Amino acid sequence: MRQNLQRILVKGGVLSPSELKQIVELAELAGLDSLLFGSRQDIVLPTDQDLAHIATDFPQLKIENLSGNVYQNIVCSYVSADIFPGTPWLSSAMYLYVLEQFSEPQKLEINITDPRQRLVPLFTGHLNFIASNVEDYWYCYIRLPHWPKPEAYPLLIYSWDMARLAKAIEALDNSIANIAALFDHLSSTLETNSRVPQEPLQIPAVPFPYYEGMNRFEMDQLWLGLYWRNNRYNLKFLKAMCDLCFECKIGKICITPWKSFIVKGIHQRHEVAWQKLLGRFGINERHSSLEMNWHIPAFDDEALDLKRFLVRNFDQNDISTYGLTFGITSHYGINFTSILIQRNPAPKVVQHYQVRPTFNVLYAKNFDPNTLVYETYVQDVDKMELPGLLMELSRLYFERLGENTSPGPVAASPAQPAAAKPALEVYQCPHCQNVYDSRYGDSLQGISANNPFSELGPDYACAVCEGPVEDFVRVERLGLS
Repeated sequence: MRQNLQRILVKGGVLSPSELKQIVELAELAGLDSLLFGSRQDIVLPTDQDLAHIATDFPQLKIENLSGNVYQNIVCSYVSADIFPGTPWLSSAMYLYVLEQFSEPQKLEINITDPRQRLVPLFTGHLNFIASNVEDYWYCYIRLPHWPKPEAYPLLIYSWDMARLAKAIEALDNSIANIAALFDHLSSTLETNSRVPQEPLQIPAVPFPYYEGMNRFEMDQLWLGLYWRNNRYNLKFLKAMCDLCFECKIGKICITPWKSFIVKGIHQRHEVAWQKLLGRFGINERHSSLEMNWHIPAFDDEALDLKRFLVRNFDQNDISTYGLTFGITSHYGINFTSILIQRNPAPKVVQHYQVRPTFNVLYAKNFDPNTLVYETYVQDVDKMELPGLLMELSRLYFERLGENTSPGPVAASPAQPAAAKPALEVYQCPHCQNVYDSRYGDSLQGISANNPFSELGPDYACAVCEGPVEDFVRVERLGLS
């Protein structure tokens, strides 16, 4: 039976080594040997025990059962500050000042982000505060739980009004149906230092960053990003890492939404000590970007197995996914990856029989998840078809790269399956499911694009498993119109 998932809220994904060590000790008391990170920069513990009951020594920890879902974690892009390009006035200290205002747990999901970074999603919250070019002022995009899509608040929000605004909105009932009604209500009940924006929100098209390994960001300062393939972080390592943070006088550890964490402010004189720590626990700090740019639910073994299968196929085919992000989900909603793989529920009429799962593949408009618009590429396909389909999309991404920029979010409903696209004729190897598509040819074997399958010749073999050409089977696939 699947264990309950209990999470510890980490406001903004920022915590001290002391706080992380307390969480590690709590996990040890619960009989665990590892912990996981959630998609909203929180910490997830898979246990059936009542953590609140055994956490009497850690009263400051805010523990939630995921099934209850009473409070939400605030996410913010503090993790990217100072190490990736960002809005000049939005320093690490400014994030901490803003987060300090939120003194009570939030029932609404709140995102506090810099539009010039891509590590933390901009629009996945109910309240999305996005830094403007005007110091201390933020755009605000609101999607209350009963609203179908985010809507732009007509004023810029002052940094020191953000928590007050969030609290006022949280106190409202479901009678507020749109942004105009919300603005009218808040204007008459809440006094703020807001101002009219002089320009619409512009989101620059920046690549998704590589966020792992030991990297330099100042003359004598380093930052370290650590990532585990299975999102299970060993408690003994985390405790030893916290102790090293104490020795090196490091005050903050930052969780990313990508199931990883970053330690900033490592002085170069301590680099050897950190390398020794990583070596002692056998930590790999240079995973392929094929591995890292994925968003999958915490403690979802089925999604993790699917990711491993797809990454293995990418690696075997030497496919580049630089700039792309991938997500695996079982529901419709607000997403933040370039390409989305949706798992379809098993048909109810055969729910007592073994049925192979099917999937839909969607991609964001311009491959930019900040548009909030997803188009369906294919529907109801088998798992074995997914590698070839995702490789097609990666090629399409590079073909279109540089053609479009994103001025801001497109107000649209969450992704829903679209009408089926015209069928494409391709040939598939029955042994490994690799696909030959004449539109792309086979560059590994010197076969140019637009070369028909009928002209491959008898010596052609599968590029993956070397299966003979005569074994290939013609199949039809849904594709782009």
